[in-house]
Amino acid sequence: MAALGSPLRTLRALLRELRQASGGAGRPYRDTPAYRHILAAFRAHRVTSEKLCRAQQELHFQAATYLCLLRSVREHAALHQEYHGKGERSPEEVAGLVGFRLPQQPGGKG
Repeated sequence: MAALGSPLRTLRALLRELRQASGGAGRPYRDTPAYRHILAAFRAHRVTSEKLCRAQQELHFQAATYLCLLRSVREHAALHQEYHGKGERSPEEVAGLVGFRLPQQPGGKG
């Protein structure tokens, strides 16, 4: 299993992704049910001197998985926005997108 890092770092990254996901929602991300649920879950599963929580690693793994999902959705939306069909493109423009140049025709016709 890959190293998960610290739970606090995962929590901060999750909250950062939530803030970015609800950027134009019109209300602060701290008022969302997702924000309240994540904080409540992390508070309920923290280790204190009175008890040892066995589910902490499980919660941390689920949080890291959810963080990966949020990042992937955001990155997919950005890629989709950039490369999604903008209509018909010329062969020169398509060649430029992939880093090629079209060959010149002899006689200066191209």
